[in-house]
Amino acid sequence: MVSNTDTVQETFTSSGTTGMITSKHLVTDVSLYEQSYRNAFSEFYGNIEDYAVLALLPSYLERSGSSLIYMAKDLIELSNNEHSGFYLHNYDELITKLIELDDSGQNVILIGVTYALLDLIEKQSFQLKNTIIMETGGMKGKRKEMIREELHEILCHGFGVQNIHSEYGMTELLSQAYSLGDGIFECPAWMQIQIRDTEDALTYVDYGKTGGINIIDLANINSCSFIATQDLGKKYPNNSFEVLGRFDNSDIRGCNLMVI
Repeated sequence: MVSNTDTVQETFTSSGTTGMITSKHLVTDVSLYEQSYRNAFSEFYGNIEDYAVLALLPSYLERSGSSLIYMAKDLIELSNNEHSGFYLHNYDELITKLIELDDSGQNVILIGVTYALLDLIEKQSFQLKNTIIMETGGMKGKRKEMIREELHEILCHGFGVQNIHSEYGMTELLSQAYSLGDGIFECPAWMQIQIRDTEDALTYVDYGKTGGINIIDLANINSCSFIATQDLGKKYPNNSFEVLGRFDNSDIRGCNLMVI
């Protein structure tokens, strides 16, 4: 879907995991997407040049049209760090690089799809001191879906870190929310969420109550800035929110979706 007649610069597509219908996001001004994720990253993590960015996103790299790959590639380039880069199935190389960088005192962000992070810690256990582990969600049909608490406990133990960071985004959005731990997400100023009643889509529920997640993404001027998702969540008085899972019988899709 696109809201104007300008030339489409990028077409982002969903992964179509388990054979579901893929969605397309036609973007006529990709600089808006770049501005959105660059500013959001700076807000939550500071200067990208302070980090080496390692991306373990095999299921996304193996297809075209991923907005996550577009973002990760740009952050890798912006880091200006010779050690930043993508990893596919070369886990041994990634293990060596991750230990080497962390031991040297280099700040590292490892962005990974959930199942690949689990694969990595099955090959090697770590005790990382200078690395942020950011999971983007998604078993992509490779593993059984897990609740967040169980998943993060396994990842914390395997990587030797105190908490796991998370990214919440999807093909239809040009903005991301981030969790710095405990599964509690915060949005940049131009992205907000509302929680709708599961029985009445036109009614919103109170803070702390479970409902469907509606998203306002003002970076999305190319298409639709108001999206009603099939995700279940809770919103808190400080405008942070939690993702609890999916509506019954809805496809598991997007980044950072866990089951209840």
